[in-house]
Amino acid sequence: MTQSQRALVIGAGFGGLALAIRLQAGGYRTTLLEKRDKPGGRAYVYEDQGFTFDAGPTVITDPSALEELFRLSDKHLADYVELLPVTPFYRLCWEDAPAFDYVNDQAALERQIAERNPRDVEGYRHFLSYSQAVFQEGYRKLGAVPFLAFRDMLAAGPQLAKLQAWRSVYSMVSKFIEDPHLRQAFSFHSLLVGGNPFATSSIYTLIHALEREWGVWFPRGGTGALVQGLVQLFEDLGGTLELNAEVASIETAGDRVNGVTLTDGRHVPTDALASNADVMHTYSKLLSGHSRGARQGRTLGRKRFSMSLFVIYFGLDRPPQGLEHHTVCFGPRYRELIDEIFNADTLAEDFSLYLHSPCVTDPSLAPEGCSAHYVLAPVPHLGKANIDWETQGPIYRDRILDYLERHYIPGLQEHLVTCRHFTPLDFREELNAHLGSAFSLEPILTQSAWFRPHNRDARINNLYLVGAGTHPGAGVPGVIGSAKATAGLMLERLDDR
Repeated sequence: MTQSQRALVIGAGFGGLALAIRLQAGGYRTTLLEKRDKPGGRAYVYEDQGFTFDAGPTVITDPSALEELFRLSDKHLADYVELLPVTPFYRLCWEDAPAFDYVNDQAALERQIAERNPRDVEGYRHFLSYSQAVFQEGYRKLGAVPFLAFRDMLAAGPQLAKLQAWRSVYSMVSKFIEDPHLRQAFSFHSLLVGGNPFATSSIYTLIHALEREWGVWFPRGGTGALVQGLVQLFEDLGGTLELNAEVASIETAGDRVNGVTLTDGRHVPTDALASNADVMHTYSKLLSGHSRGARQGRTLGRKRFSMSLFVIYFGLDRPPQGLEHHTVCFGPRYRELIDEIFNADTLAEDFSLYLHSPCVTDPSLAPEGCSAHYVLAPVPHLGKANIDWETQGPIYRDRILDYLERHYIPGLQEHLVTCRHFTPLDFREELNAHLGSAFSLEPILTQSAWFRPHNRDARINNLYLVGAGTHPGAGVPGVIGSAKATAGLMLERLDDR
């Protein structure tokens, strides 16, 4: 196919990269513009003193979606990056109960469940069946289908009603499972995509079935190695990636995009534009010169955004000891803490943590005999809690490290080599994330599918969205799915010309 149509993609996160690959493979001359000095978006990589720290996503749960990107051009994922299996998927820990190893082994899961509450074994089987049904409907059938018209939502309505999509994740888990710790074990997943388990639609229980279907994987060399593999694929296809290329504005002529202006003053023309930037930033800032931008900015400003995160990256001068690759450290409160994270105007006194220790799987991410880690705590976004993170950040960091030393990593401070932290302010400044939200719009039912910003703008018909802020939502499988949905719409237009 002669490539005559030009496409620009703003932002080289997973969604932007996946879309750019599909467009380049499908016939567009595609340029990917990234404001930072490295690709990856939330999957940025920090390096310090021989340690490699993945900034964001560390859980790969649907390798088939990644493999599909490579097959578009008769290439193979394994030729670009090696995925390593992670087991257990997570170790779940409480202060007042034994740890639970969440593995992809039915007998081992049922044995651990029976030790807590024998009645929950049968309940878990029913929950898994429900999760698999939701996975089939919500992910396999609808995960990469754009919802451009309300009739698309109506068509999916009967099945969503049958699956009781109006119920929350926690409510649905509790329907099947009695033990309070097990209810936490099977409901926390919505937090991985920015959702409150007590408010997020039960459709998001599909994450459990997704993990059971394909397992949990980690790229050798870290998530950044997967980003580099996708960049290499894009460039092998003839695509162009420009780093340090920050877009200042999207330029229009009437109701069509004709290019972008970069902060260095350059104008880059295009026939079609997709934004992997934060959806609020895209409309209210980049498209501020068009009435559509202002109107959509006001509409989005009334929506609910996900919580933010406080993340600490630290390196130790010894290997990981007594840790699994992924550890979820539940604090003494669950419902009350999550309520404060999503709704309170202060920082809670306690916290629940996710501890990532990748050297358990891949020691190459740290100097020999050392280990790289990151730990994150969900915290309120900047629109909920007016916290002075410049002052509170170091205090909060020290509280978390002290907690880890007391409960999970004895001698942490003594063996600490390097440490840095990332606050909601950094999400706002580095990633242009509205209110410092880590996952864009909160995934409640009334902000999902058709109710979410659409993959193609309703008025500017060569403007498209990809990533966490559009359908289907956040998480690596979600943004890869959004790229497939958006690419289908863009390639359709290419074929029409």
